[in-house]
Amino acid sequence: MTSYRSLFELTGRTAMVTGGAGILGSRFCAGIAEMGANVAVVDIAAEAATELAAKLASEHGVKAVGYACDISQPEQVTAAVAAIIAEFGAIDILLNNAASKSSDLDACFAPLETYSLKTWREMMDVNVDGMFLIAQAVGAHMAGRGRGAIVQTGSIYGPMAPDQRIYEGSFYMGRAINCPPAYTASKGAVIAMTKHLATYWADKGVRVNCLCPGGVESGQNDIFKSGYSARIPMGRMAQADEMVGAVLYLVSDAASYVNGHVLMVDGGLSAW
Repeated sequence: MTSYRSLFELTGRTAMVTGGAGILGSRFCAGIAEMGANVAVVDIAAEAATELAAKLASEHGVKAVGYACDISQPEQVTAAVAAIIAEFGAIDILLNNAASKSSDLDACFAPLETYSLKTWREMMDVNVDGMFLIAQAVGAHMAGRGRGAIVQTGSIYGPMAPDQRIYEGSFYMGRAINCPPAYTASKGAVIAMTKHLATYWADKGVRVNCLCPGGVESGQNDIFKSGYSARIPMGRMAQADEMVGAVLYLVSDAASYVNGHVLMVDGGLSAW
């Protein structure tokens, strides 16, 4: 008889998490580790990745190592994946999570009419090209082993457009914000890429799914939080920890027949 509780068990598996030291990535790492998986914390911020790995190992008794990697650089991706496989023996789970708003936030949040192609390409370098490079390297490794689970982080602003009205008077960490066109385009590409990879590797035992988080409360001003929450059937923004359960489900054996799925964790926004 099937033990349904055991379907969520991840002990003995190794997870690679890109953007692992970020707001969502750090929660994903903690959730995966708590369920028993060893964790390769991959982030462009080397010190943050190393510190988080040490904390995970101490708190959860798993093996965890931090790796510095700019996922937009092919040679760094190749080196990081090779190092993780050498250290852990294999990669069973990939949380393809890293994303960027470019190195110039003023340019990132510029009006659409004057949006810089340089900034557009810089965001695409990470959000699309980098995600592809990671999926390509790790997915090929998984396909060669005949098993693996990949979850790619998209956004509600992949399948749907942002409501520009909620950004008037909206600030994040003291900075006026909007939703850049490069962000929505890149997250739409993540969804399309997910479906392509899911069907391409399905017969090799590799499942690929996409998590699309709704707006996560993380320092926005009250004007934004109020305007955004008014659009949500549940009447509030998400907390970062509310994304973790969906990820744990998608990477576990509980989702063994879930492939090419786009899971909206958005408080009901996409239902309206």
